[in-house]
Amino acid sequence: MKEEKQIRLLVVDDNESLIGMLKEYFCDHEKISIVKEAYNGLDAVKVIENNKDAFDVLLLDLIMPKKDGIYVLEQMKKKEIEKPVIIGTSFNADETIARVSKFNPKHFVLKPFDMVDLENKILDAASFKLDSNTKINIYHNNLEISVTKLLHGLGVPSHIKGYQYIREGVMLMYEKPDIVGAITKELYPEIANRFDTTVSRVERAIRHAIEVSWNRGDIDLMEEIFGHSVDYDRAKPTNSEFIVTVSDKLRLEFNNAKQRN
Repeated sequence: MKEEKQIRLLVVDDNESLIGMLKEYFCDHEKISIVKEAYNGLDAVKVIENNKDAFDVLLLDLIMPKKDGIYVLEQMKKKEIEKPVIIGTSFNADETIARVSKFNPKHFVLKPFDMVDLENKILDAASFKLDSNTKINIYHNNLEISVTKLLHGLGVPSHIKGYQYIREGVMLMYEKPDIVGAITKELYPEIANRFDTTVSRVERAIRHAIEVSWNRGDIDLMEEIFGHSVDYDRAKPTNSEFIVTVSDKLRLEFNNAKQRN
């Protein structure tokens, strides 16, 4: 059997402890290895230029000393160095995302990193083929950040599996609203396939995440999204109700934003 080639990751971030944590996490990974790192924008450009063929994916922080991530992206464009880029960003980053989008990054990943989320984005970015028609889907990335903000506000803890499954489910439902009547037959299997798990585990993990969130979420936000169903004496929303309602809320917000623009 042919051995699968590892994805070689270059990490650029001024946080040395974060890079150390990433190295530890990926040290024995079957598919991903960190091969280079840099701690500021100036050094990053040198490392990138001198090691163009030594890495496959760039994980890039935006706020760094000497020169920032925007500078790194500008220099890569100027020197015609084309690599899939994953941008590390904070929650309040909509304006920054708009600035960065012209450089066609593959993904934005929210800090502090959820390691499973980061891992999935690296795997996806490695299969990404750059060409002249490639454009960043800023709409998708804004959606991703909006989903994450909403789930945090609803009290879904990001360290549990159900959080990842709900977030993926909401984005799938948003993009494919016709599957609303096929949660069990289509949505769960798709999530299970993406996370290499089973449908029953996906269903259980989502149910657990909803139960946890119901006792710790922002009550005003929950009331806004779920209306009168936010009643602790009544049944919590089902998995399907939760995913569909959150996705409908986001669709309404995005449609309103489009109309304002």
